[in-house]
Amino acid sequence: MREEIEFAAEDGTALRGWLYQPDPAPEQCPLVVMAHGYSATKEMHLDDFAEVFAAAGLAVLVYDNRNLGASAGEPRGEIDPWAQINDYRTAITFASGLPNVDADRIGVWGSSYSGGHVLVVGALDRRVRCVVAQVPLVSGLENARRLIRSDLFAGLRAAFDADRVARYAGKEPEMIPVVYEDDPMSPCALPTADSHDFFLDARERAPLWRNSVTLRSVEMFIEYEPGAYISHISPTPLLMVVAAGDHLTVADLTTAAFEQAREPKQLLVLPGGHFEAYVGEAFAVSSAAQRDWFVQHLGVGRNA
Repeated sequence: MREEIEFAAEDGTALRGWLYQPDPAPEQCPLVVMAHGYSATKEMHLDDFAEVFAAAGLAVLVYDNRNLGASAGEPRGEIDPWAQINDYRTAITFASGLPNVDADRIGVWGSSYSGGHVLVVGALDRRVRCVVAQVPLVSGLENARRLIRSDLFAGLRAAFDADRVARYAGKEPEMIPVVYEDDPMSPCALPTADSHDFFLDARERAPLWRNSVTLRSVEMFIEYEPGAYISHISPTPLLMVVAAGDHLTVADLTTAAFEQAREPKQLLVLPGGHFEAYVGEAFAVSSAAQRDWFVQHLGVGRNA
């Protein structure tokens, strides 16, 4: 039902992951392309979602983003949103040529940072027939203003500038932890308690995850505005999943962005916080709704 796969990005970077096939596999079936959020690897519950989708008759391509997990790419820990968006589009191209996959029935799924990516991909790439964005980032700057104290912003900007000078001089990129290890006041990319718990608790499940990203990745996060594309997704169907208690990709920003999307669209609001969407009752509710959205709009069960 699941096999290891590898495909090349446009620049030759090897992207590695899993291909799920429904059992029994039909002659032609729809496929969902999936990648994870900020620094996360596929073992952090993407297999749970993929299994739900595959059981409903969908093929699923799950891969680690470049520079992370099992995928190749340098520098390690570099998270470039536009490179990741381009890799989503390459994954669609790769998947379109797979045996048993109907190239006219491909959907995209993303969560958190990649939830923002699929908004952009859905708007730009008309090969996409269906979009699911779970707890998505919609505005890097506005989100950063919620996560970073205003009196610390000037220092962060100065650190970005110093890193640029150092890289120009030939030095390695400055690194920063994804989450704090012990001291909640220490600098990190995702400075929330639930981020700390999610990532550090997942270390055994995801042994290739590293608590380190380039400082430049944080700068690119702040400059990234995927919500600007949301009104252009239509007529491709969009399901957005929001966690009411989300203070990482905050719910008022995501629901406001959803209002800018055009039909066909659907909003699912879950109780709890950002990371609860991956587990427990919230996962059961959300994964079922996502499955049904893909089944409805990708035509599971019909012939090509």
